[in-house]
Formats: sequence, C-alpha cells, structure tokens
Amino acid sequence: MTAPTKSTELRATRDLLIRNLTHVVKLPDACIEPLVCALLAGGHILVEGIPGIGKTLLARTLSACIDGSFRRIQFTNDLMPSDVIGTSVWQQDSGSFTFVPGPLFANLVLADEINRTSPRTLSCLLEAMENGRVSIDGREEELGRPFTVLATRNPTEFHGTFPIPEAALDRFLVRIELDYPTPDFELALYTGSDAEARLAEVTPVMSPEDLLALQAETAKVHVREPVAEYALRVVQATRNHPDVQLGASPRAALAWLKVARARALLDERDFILPDDLKAVAMCTLTHRIFMQRGDDAAPLLREILRNTPVPL
Repeated sequence: MTAPTKSTELRATRDLLIRNLTHVVKLPDACIEPLVCALLAGGHILVEGIPGIGKTLLARTLSACIDGSFRRIQFTNDLMPSDVIGTSVWQQDSGSFTFVPGPLFANLVLADEINRTSPRTLSCLLEAMENGRVSIDGREEELGRPFTVLATRNPTEFHGTFPIPEAALDRFLVRIELDYPTPDFELALYTGSDAEARLAEVTPVMSPEDLLALQAETAKVHVREPVAEYALRVVQATRNHPDVQLGASPRAALAWLKVARARALLDERDFILPDDLKAVAMCTLTHRIFMQRGDDAAPLLREILRNTPVPL
C-alpha cells in the first residue's frame, strides 16, 4: 500500500473538519471556507448574527475538532480586565504573589457579545489578539499556542452595548455573518438529534501541535508579483472611491493575502491565484472598509472586484 502523502493527509483533515462542523451546526457553504481558512492562517474570527442561530455551538464544535483547551467569556458591561486576563493572588505560605491565569489562557477563546463590554476591557482583549501575550503587574505573560479568539456580536441590539472601534474590527482576520438557516436546513434541525448529542459525537481532527504545523505551512505559500499587484489595485480602489471614508489599509491587504494563502493550501497549492483572493475578499475586507454614510461596504467591494482587471 502506498504511504499517504502530505496533500492526502491535508485533504482528509480538511474534509473531516468540514464534516464535523456541518454535522453539529447547519452552516452555509459561504461561512465554512472563511472559518477553516482563518484557523489555518492563525487569525481571529468575528461571527455576527442574531441570538439562537448557533454561534456558541459553532465555537464549541471548532474546539472539539482541534482537541485544544476551550474557554468561554461572557462579556458584560461590568466585566473587568482581571476577569479576562487573570490576577495575582497573595500566597500566605510563600509570602509572595502567584499569578492565576484567566479564561484568556486557552487555545480557543469564545468572546461572547464583545460589544457589551467597556472599552477598557476590550482593549485588554485586543492586546492579547494582537501580540499573543498580556501585560499584568509590569510583566508580560505568554498565551497558549495556538491561540484563536472567536468573538460574537449581535448586530440588532443596541441597549447596553458599546460601539466597536475600527481598530478593534481590524484585529479580526475574517468576519462571518450567520443568518436564519434555509428551510431545508431548519427542517433537518427540527427532525434530527439534539445539538448536544451531535456535539458529543465529534472526534478530534487534529491536535494543537498539528494546527501549528499547518499554520507554518500556510505561511510558506508564495505570493507572486502579478497577484500582489492585483491585490494592491483592489485596495487602492477602496481608498480612492468618493463614497468611502476609510479604505482598506496595508494591514487589511496583508490579512487578505494571509487568508488567500490558507485557501491555496487547502486546494493543495503552494501559490496564490487571483481566484483565491476573490473568493475570500468579502469576509476579509468588508469589515475594514468604512463608508461615508455608514452603509454596508459589500456592494462597493463587489463592484471593485468586477471592475479590477485580473492578471492572467
């Protein structure tokens, strides 16, 4: 029997991960690919949607697939930074302080309803997302590896919420919007087994070490100059449009390329195609483009992608 190749193992891992996710949560295809790509790219994920459509269940399923540590933080307006990071506790026996880690010290952290917390607590989360470490008592503590934050936001509620600044949104590699399931999906949900029972059937797809290895492979995917020039033309078009207040920044473009690298790897390629960029543009760029009137940036971005010449 022929030994399995690396591409064969990657394909099997990808298929099993998608099968586990869709077994527990009825996700549309448009949400699955950005989720898996963000995981392989080592980025953070923002999931928006009304209550009751499976955002928390999605995070728990993803954690079960990775076989890593999982913690949930329910963000409220009275949540303190120490509730997220942890705190130093005085130990009378040793006569010294001992750091007790908070829920942020996990491989996958569910930050539930991040728009309900104060800017001070949100800034602690952003520091962790940006640097993979937190500051406490004048020193830095390293977080787990891998470290992924899956944050949720309910876009329809405003009472008791805080606006999320542009810099905070920029920390999320991808944004996924969940809506009501299709009638077929919803009917299957009503007639199928309980969600908790389906979650209990999920078996780990990879270890945290396996995920770190895949993230290292993703970083090796090449970006050829014509493809990089195509990405540059698209982001420049967002900056020069009269209806745009803030266009896509260089960091947004780098995030876009990062997700495209993961898509190329999942397609068993070591180079990016323009099709990779076009496929992940909406989930990577729309939350980083801010319109003059506060409109959704998706129609404008689709127009730019249609009008920007693609390199052959």
